[in-house]
Amino acid sequence: MTDAALDTALPVRSRGAVALVLIALAMGGFAIGVTEFAAMSILPDFAAGLGVDAPTAGHVISAYAAGVVVGAPILAVLGARYPRWLLLIAFMALFAIGNVASALAPTYHWMLVFRFLSGLPHGAYFGVAALVAASIVPLHFRTRAVSTILMGLTVGTVLGVPVVNIISHAHGWRWTFAIVGVLAVLTMALVALFAPRDPAHPDASP
Repeated sequence: MTDAALDTALPVRSRGAVALVLIALAMGGFAIGVTEFAAMSILPDFAAGLGVDAPTAGHVISAYAAGVVVGAPILAVLGARYPRWLLLIAFMALFAIGNVASALAPTYHWMLVFRFLSGLPHGAYFGVAALVAASIVPLHFRTRAVSTILMGLTVGTVLGVPVVNIISHAHGWRWTFAIVGVLAVLTMALVALFAPRDPAHPDASP
């Protein structure tokens, strides 16, 4: 995140408009928090469902982590010149596809592929969301705005995971990933409705 990127602040917005943008961005963090940590708690369930033992199923968690590591720098480079609001929607679309596909995964090996796919936009989403959050508030509120995005991740971990786990244990482990997919689609809708329409950045660098 460069000073130049943060200095390209968008026009001043009302408090209500800023709040709606931050809620939209935090929703994405919430969805990411749920999928990252809920998958660990339901590992025995999807291990049994996919016909593998728990240690083998643990590679599903590793596949997501690998996607996070690989996706962050690659998507940052590929997306540097595009409008940030459009990038957020694209990242959440990829995240939604990966999670819905995980919910439908027919085999263990396909599950590995889909979890890797789900992890790709993780880091890039937070990077772009932080830029957008910082660009819509005065300088002295930027830290608070970015913290709000990360709060979505925390709430997803603390509150979202237990709720999703209850549903998963009652109706099946696939519901965990399906619910996250729905949350991602909701984030896309909120971003499309409320995120500022910044222009493309043809001279930007990641």
